[in-house]
Order: sequence, then C-alpha cells, then structure tokens
Amino acid sequence: MRLDIVLFTGLLAGACAQVTPPAPAGPVPTERQLRWHRMERNAFIHFTVNTFTDKEWGYGDESPEVFNPDTIDARQWVSVLKETGFKGVILTCKHHDGFCLWPTKYSDHNISHSPYAGGKGDVVRAVADACHEFGLQFGVYLSPWDRNRADYASPSYIEYYRNQLTELFTTYGPVFEMWFDGANGGDGFYGGAREKRRIDGRTYYDWPNTLKLIRDIEPEVLFFSDAGPDLRWMGNERGVMGETNWCTITPDTLYAGKPGLNSLLNSGAENGTHWIPGETDVSIRPGWFYHASEDDKVKNPQRLFEIYLTSVGRGSTLLLNMPPSREGVIHENDVAALRGFQALLDSVFAVDLAANASVSASNTRGRNDSYAAKNVIDSNPDTYWATDDKVLNATLEIDLGEAKTLNFVELQEYIQLGQRIKAFHIEAWTDNQWQEVAKATTIGYKRILRIAPVTASKVRISFDDAKACPVISSVKLF
Repeated sequence: MRLDIVLFTGLLAGACAQVTPPAPAGPVPTERQLRWHRMERNAFIHFTVNTFTDKEWGYGDESPEVFNPDTIDARQWVSVLKETGFKGVILTCKHHDGFCLWPTKYSDHNISHSPYAGGKGDVVRAVADACHEFGLQFGVYLSPWDRNRADYASPSYIEYYRNQLTELFTTYGPVFEMWFDGANGGDGFYGGAREKRRIDGRTYYDWPNTLKLIRDIEPEVLFFSDAGPDLRWMGNERGVMGETNWCTITPDTLYAGKPGLNSLLNSGAENGTHWIPGETDVSIRPGWFYHASEDDKVKNPQRLFEIYLTSVGRGSTLLLNMPPSREGVIHENDVAALRGFQALLDSVFAVDLAANASVSASNTRGRNDSYAAKNVIDSNPDTYWATDDKVLNATLEIDLGEAKTLNFVELQEYIQLGQRIKAFHIEAWTDNQWQEVAKATTIGYKRILRIAPVTASKVRISFDDAKACPVISSVKLF
C-alpha cells in the first residue's frame, strides 16, 4: 500500500476516534437553572395598595378600600412584555404591607374586600392567565415580612405563610420562580400593635421545610433569595452585576437578609460549592411602584441597553420591574422605553459578523472534529470547542475574510460542564498587527464586551487562565 494512503488512513482514523469529553469542572446547573439562563430577560410587576397611596413600602394599616383601579388590563402588561422579548413575569402577590392580590381564604386583607370589580377581582388569576395566553412563564413574589399581620414574628405566622404559598401554587400554577427577599422585620401595624418586631432571619421561617413543601407541589420551581437555593440576588438594585461573576457560591452560612453579603453576591465565589447564579433586579423607574411624579424619569432605551450589558452581558439574567399605573396599565412612557430598548437590541445584534468566518484554534481536544473550533460559530448550543485537559491557555482565531468594523464581542461557555474561564483577552488584526481591544475575567452563560470601534479582518481570543480546559460554545462578533 502506498505510504500516502497509509498516512491519510491513519489521520482519518484519528479524526474519527472516540475522544472522551471534558469532565465537569465544579458545580454545574440543573436543567431548570439552564432553562432560566436561556430566558435572559424577565419582568417584575409591583402593584398593590402602594400604587394608590403613593408609597414604596406600605405600613400595613392601609384599608383594602384604597385599592380601586378603573381596570386591570393584565393582557396589556403581558402582551407588551411578549412584544419586547421578555420570557417570564414575576408578580408581587403580596408585598410587605400584607395586602393580597388574590381572594385568599386565610386573610380578610385582600382584593375581595376592595371596591375593585365589586370584590370579585383576582389580579393573580389575571396575570397567570395572560402569561399562559402569550406564552410567558409565570412567577410569584410573596413577601415573608408582613406588616399587617398581628401574629408576625410568632410561630403561627409561619403556618399562615405556608398556607398562602400552598394556595398560590395549587391554584395558579405552574410557577417557574418563587421570589423572596431580605426585608424581614421592623416597624409595622401588626394588627394595631404599631411596634417594631425583630426575627432571626436564619431560623424563623424554617426555609428548608417551607421550600420542601413547595417543591413537593411544583418540582420544577426555582427559588430566589439572597442565598438561593437556586438563584441569588446580585447585591444591588442598579442593574450592575460584577465584572467578575461566578455562578457559584457556598450557601451554608448564608440566609436572606444577612448583613455584609453584597460584595460576595455581586461576584460569586470561584470555588463555591453550589451553582447559584445571580439574577439582576432593577426597576425601569426610580421606584418599584408606580408614582405619577416619576413619569418623566423612566429609563430611556439607551440606559436599558447599558443595563442589559451589565446584566445579561455579564452572565446574569435581567429582571426588569414594570409597575402598572393607577389606571391598571403599563404607562405609555414605560411602553415606549421598552419598545425602544428592543429596537436597539435588534439593531446592534442584527448581524453576526463571525457567522460565515473561518475559525482555527491553537489546540483541539484529541484533534477530534467533535471539539473543533468551528463549533463556536455553528449556532448550536449543544456543541463546543474544547482543548486537551492539560491545556489551560489556548487561542481561537476568527478570520473574517475582509476588514469589518467591530463594536461588540459575545462569548458563551458550555456551562453544562461548569464555569471555567478566569481570564481572557481579545485582539484585532488591524494595520497589519495585533491590537488588544478588550480583556476580562469570567464568561459563564454569556459575556458581552463592548469595544472601541475597530476595523479588522481577524480577531484572536486568548484564554489566559482557567480552572479547567476551556469549553466554549459560542463566539459572535457585532
């Protein structure tokens, strides 16, 4: 047999040989967490008696009579969100004031005792139905703190809270996310006591058993709080996730409301024991509830785009608050801002310049096509480029074929095998030389880097440090 045929046959056999995929590096997301990552943008809806008293936090002594919108057009809320790219809605079913937006059988402090719809209204039902109609996921916020309840801070309140959670999950499900925060205890009405009450946030709610109760009803629900267990707060309400953002933390000593957590929550922990990614919550207005005085203070499309870059663009999911007005609709200024925001996203990310490029890598796992560099531009989230196990420093080079102007670089890790990249930098081939245009630390589910506009025919991404061999599923250039 001719020597060239023997060599070719050997190479072909090597290319087709089975190569073991990389082992997971550290914690990895569950299937429901992975689905959440892919949602990218969800909406918060704050609506209660505060909308009508012009407060942010109700004291708990508000009469249900003050809740009296002309109408509640939940279809308008959800249809606008659908139109502008949102995938889920989380409704404040009960805020700290204790007023319930559904006719709960466990308290009179609810919508059935308000003038709205002759006492027959149910905002939770309206929003859940609208989500089902328009294909969005439905989630609930039920404040653990209740400034109305006379028994808050006593054991009987925990029974009440669990009863209401059970009522919500069995009546309005399926529910994709349950949201609760660290505002727990302080001054309130408390059935007329008008006093301050303190609770031990570590133990009072007995969260393990409370959450088990709900998980038994809704196995796929995601629990959000400061410490998870599924999703974590990211430490501020400005919409700014840390430039370094690990999706892992160690939650054994964490609990909702624990002081001094913000820095850890904003960056995560490189060697955290659990996959608990950060969710970025921020309001489109200065406040969380609607106030007419803020109609001219709605974040404009450019500001929303900046928040997108510091949330989704840093591996988080954006939870943008859209508070309905006293008329029961999303205000026209907010709607216009959302539409402008979506138009900006559509414009900036319209054309992926890497889609038809050629890609090469300094190392390919086992020299096997299953892990080839071309996988990063094939638009398939289930394929990826990977290096050999011992290769932690490697490069990807994208040849555009001709000079093109670049403004953004988007990268994604194949997080099903864990978050790995610790540092990388990007260079552009311009003026017959490589010029560094960006550098960063973590990638995770998605990283979007804005670069000063540069005209280049090639882009090189160098992975400088990693916990394990790089596993990159996507690179896009805009």
